[in-house]
Amino acid sequence: MGNLEVLTESYANLSIADGLKKLSAEFPGKVVFTTSFGLEDQAITHAILSESIPIRIATLDTGRLFQETYDVWQKTNIRYGAKIETYFPNAKEIQNFTNENGPNAFYDSQDLRKECCRIRKLVPLDSILQGMEIWVTGLRKEQSGFRTEMSLFESDPGRNLIKYQPLLNWSFETTWQYIREHNVPYNVLHDKGFPSIGCAPCTRAIEPGEDFRAGRWWWEQESKKECGLHWVDGKLTPKKG
Repeated sequence: MGNLEVLTESYANLSIADGLKKLSAEFPGKVVFTTSFGLEDQAITHAILSESIPIRIATLDTGRLFQETYDVWQKTNIRYGAKIETYFPNAKEIQNFTNENGPNAFYDSQDLRKECCRIRKLVPLDSILQGMEIWVTGLRKEQSGFRTEMSLFESDPGRNLIKYQPLLNWSFETTWQYIREHNVPYNVLHDKGFPSIGCAPCTRAIEPGEDFRAGRWWWEQESKKECGLHWVDGKLTPKKG
């Protein structure tokens, strides 16, 4: 894997498309982008598919997504002639968890919520990332206070790979501008007060003035508002490594 400081310096001034092209050339067959079909992810998806950049695109179907998420997923496949890879949680694990705790156990305690996220997201994510060297994500600094210290390239030592966040310094307005300029399909829930969209039972619209991620796991008022995808040992993946 490459040196993080060298990578960050060499990619710092590249456009989203040029950065992804360079990445795919430097790490052929070893780059994957995971999408949840949010605004940021749709911008990256457009850059990859409209430019025919050889980067895998995969998604997690947790089984509890909004219908609107499935709608934009289908529109994206049709628009770009794509077949986005789909990964599901283990059916037996979901069955056992639900039988033991009930269908809405994530509301009962943070431990149960995190276990639900582990089964539905973390385990299938590991399958997506297996054998990859670079994981492209749609994270932006502006999304939460816990992301402000992140860098363009970061180490994920637990998974033995490097994360690349091409939109890290984009604002929400810049992201919207890109979506509109390129007529990119997007989740209509964004028009209804949902800046961040996850599983349907765990996401609500936010009120004016609320934090970007206030609508995620809103009943956990002291939560870091993260599901664990981007955390290692209780912290966001570190910049050094």
